[in-house]
Amino acid sequence: MGCYNSAVIGAPAEEVFETLSKFHDLSWSKNVITKLDVIGDKQGHEVGAKRVLNDAFHETLQSVDNENKSFTYSIDDGPGPIAKDDVDGYLGEVSVIPITENNTSLVIWESKWDDSKSGGVAEFCNPIYHAILQDLKSHYS
Repeated sequence: MGCYNSAVIGAPAEEVFETLSKFHDLSWSKNVITKLDVIGDKQGHEVGAKRVLNDAFHETLQSVDNENKSFTYSIDDGPGPIAKDDVDGYLGEVSVIPITENNTSLVIWESKWDDSKSGGVAEFCNPIYHAILQDLKSHYS
């Protein structure tokens, strides 16, 4: 069970990962993220940092791998099929891979979960991740 989305971004991988790895800043995704609340005292680059997106998606930064340009986060609660009582073990991973031919980047946004009581998680999440990646693409256009 999982989601998979990817996009080629017209900027170097280091620059794209710098943007994406700021867990408390999604200002570049204006069409999807209308509000971001920082929860707790952890900084946006620290494991354990928490945020609430659009008053609905409660997320925690689980790992950051600067060398390999990736991070993971959990969705701890959210609307519909990703509510905490509906899905177990939701983990998202964002990876940035350099494309050396033209100094661009491949961004992969994927997720998996252990169990879903009512289903529909991928159908709910895939359009959101696709839209976020389109915002990222526009940000670097």
